[in-house]
Amino acid sequence: MDGGRRTPRGEGVPLGVTTPGTDASTGAVRRAMARERVVRQDWDWEHQFDRAMAWVPYVTLALSTVLVLAQPQSWAHRFGTLGLVALAAGWVLVAFTLRSAEWRSRALPMAVYFTGLLVAATLLMLREPLFFVFTITGFFHAFVLRPWYVSVLGVFATSVLINTIPLGWPDEATAEDLAGFVTIIAIQTVAIGGGTVVGTKITEQNTQRKKALEDLEQALEQNAGLQAQLLTQAREAGINDERQRMAGEIHDTIAQGLTGIVTQLQAAEQAADRPEEWRRHLDNAARLARESLSEARRSVGAMRPEALETAHLPEALSTVVQTWSSLNGVRAEVTTTGTPRPMHPEVEVALLRTAQEALANVAKHAHASRVGLTLSYMEDVVTLDVRDDGTGFEPGSAANDGGGFGLTGMRHRMNRLAGTLEIESEPGVGTAICASVPAIPTGADG
Repeated sequence: MDGGRRTPRGEGVPLGVTTPGTDASTGAVRRAMARERVVRQDWDWEHQFDRAMAWVPYVTLALSTVLVLAQPQSWAHRFGTLGLVALAAGWVLVAFTLRSAEWRSRALPMAVYFTGLLVAATLLMLREPLFFVFTITGFFHAFVLRPWYVSVLGVFATSVLINTIPLGWPDEATAEDLAGFVTIIAIQTVAIGGGTVVGTKITEQNTQRKKALEDLEQALEQNAGLQAQLLTQAREAGINDERQRMAGEIHDTIAQGLTGIVTQLQAAEQAADRPEEWRRHLDNAARLARESLSEARRSVGAMRPEALETAHLPEALSTVVQTWSSLNGVRAEVTTTGTPRPMHPEVEVALLRTAQEALANVAKHAHASRVGLTLSYMEDVVTLDVRDDGTGFEPGSAANDGGGFGLTGMRHRMNRLAGTLEIESEPGVGTAICASVPAIPTGADG
């Protein structure tokens, strides 16, 4: 409901439909861009970290090689050392550097790689203790082991190798020396292993968060498509609703007005030899033309009927019935039951238009001598009954439906308000129409 005002012509949005606004769309775009920046920042950080992890073994291997080659030694020994260095670098290259991120996330391949790394580091340290610098790579690359306790085990193994091979096993160490040796390994394992575990968990969380953000981004794209589709459907529905509204208003104003004008002009032609009646019919035709023009302008502007501008439904209905009765020379009465109270403007418009259409049908088809209208205010519904003593018709015949729009238009008005329209008629016994709509009070726009 909209307080009696319909959507202006050309806006293309049906009553009660909310379409996505520019502000909402702009806000969604900004939020999506912010999320994309977060994802890119995370991705950049992870990318830089992966690059650092890839370069660590080569940097430590090169540094330790330079330190070793700077020592006095034979060229044969140096060439042997360089052979082991090449073997270690080749293993890192083949088993780690050239592998994809998906491969590095697998537990077994990384366990094999890390084992080979420690074997190569052990061989190099047995040849030259200074290669403990390269062995430090194990502290960094334990990060790739899964699950977390395997990472800690890798840190422990690296610590044992660094603290034993370059310096040798403590053969004749005292209990104090042995305790210090174990303490160093334990501290290194706990500190570095703990950091590795925390880093692993953070990486896993970042990966999950990135995946969630990517899923959210896809959902936002899908929602944007659905939003555009909804907007298109809303516009199409608005166009259809506006077409239906204009069709009904044209039928209720211009078509009925023209029919009345034609009837009055025909009556004036038949009363050409009776000046008073001739003038009365011409005056009626002119009045109908002015009223029809005014109502047509109101329909185009989506305004309420003129009869409802200054009065509520009972008074407006009485005015419409009195005017119709004087124009058509048929006795018509209006009865109101219950306690009249202001209804929502669309309720009053729908019932008034239904009464006008029913009276127009009586004038065109019924040849009635009497028409009775009853407006009933009940607790939860408002009903309008229109009865005539005319010729009647078969309700299923479209020929008696004003060219197919009259009764259909009345039903459409009732359906839009969750109301009902019942028609009872038989040839020769008159017609009864009952329109019923919910008793929606004025101001109930929620």
